[in-house]
Amino acid sequence: MGGDDWPFLGQDAVRRGDLSARQLQKDYRAIYQNAYMSKRASLTALTRARAAWLWSAGESTLVGLSAAAVLGTKWIDPQLPAELSRPDRHCPEGIVAHTYTLQPDERCVVDGMRLTTPERTAFDIGRTMHEDRAVPYLDALTRATNLKLGDVLSLADQRRGARGVRLLRQTLKLVDGGAESPQETRVRLVLVRAGLPPPETQIEFTDEFGDVRVRVDMGWREWKVAVEYDGVQHWSDRYQRSWDIDRIAMLEAAGWIVIRVSAEMLTRPNVVLDRVCRALRGRGCPI
Repeated sequence: MGGDDWPFLGQDAVRRGDLSARQLQKDYRAIYQNAYMSKRASLTALTRARAAWLWSAGESTLVGLSAAAVLGTKWIDPQLPAELSRPDRHCPEGIVAHTYTLQPDERCVVDGMRLTTPERTAFDIGRTMHEDRAVPYLDALTRATNLKLGDVLSLADQRRGARGVRLLRQTLKLVDGGAESPQETRVRLVLVRAGLPPPETQIEFTDEFGDVRVRVDMGWREWKVAVEYDGVQHWSDRYQRSWDIDRIAMLEAAGWIVIRVSAEMLTRPNVVLDRVCRALRGRGCPI
C-alpha cells in the first residue's frame, strides 16, 4: 500500500516540501498526532495500525489485532483501537498500550513496522478475548499466514503462568483456517458446540482434468452432507445467484445434501442444527 491511502508523518512531509501546511490541513486528516492520511481514503484496521506505529515514532511493537491486520487478517473492525506494546501505557484515544514481555523471536518486521509474529499474535488474541470474538479473528489469521496451531500451543507451554493461557488452549480447539468470512466461522461454531463431528472446511470437487469445479464452505465427505453460508451477494448478485443454482444442482446430482444458512437463520441456531442433524442421521452418522 502506498500514496494517500498509506499514513505518513505530516510534519516531515511539510518539512521536505512534499506539500504545504495548508494542503496538509485541507486535504488530509490526522488519525493520531502527526500521523496523517487522505480525507478521501477509508480508514482500515491496517492503516490505523500504521498510523499508531508512526505516532509511536517506531519505538513500539504492534500487537494483537493491529499485528493481525498487518499480517493480512481480514474482517477487523477499523473502529477498534490500535494495539501497541510499549513501556509507557499512556496513549491518545484510539490506541491501547500493553506492557507485554516479548522475546526477540516473537517479533518480525513487515513493511518497516515491528510487530509480533503470527504465533505470538495468536497467543495474545486467544488469551485476551472471549472465544466468540477470538475464533473468527484466529480463523482469519490462520488463513492469512498458514499459522500452525501447534506452534501457538508450544508458545503457551513456554508461558504457562501468563494470564489467559487456559482460555487460549480452549479457544485453539475451535480454530480452523478454512473459513472465508466471520459468518462461516459462526456457522461452524454452532455445529461443533452442539457436539457434531467437526466438519471439513472448503471441500473441493474437481473435474476429470483435476481442476476445481465446485467448492463448499464445510461438510462431511463420509455422509455427503454440506453446509453453506449464503452472504448478501448470494441473493443480490444475479450472476452469483444463477451460479449457486447450478452449483447446488451439481452437488445434489452427485448425491450430496446441501444445507444453506443465511444471516437471519444464524439468529435461530436450533433450526440450523435440526436440519443438519436430520441430514446426517439420514446418511448414517451416529449422532
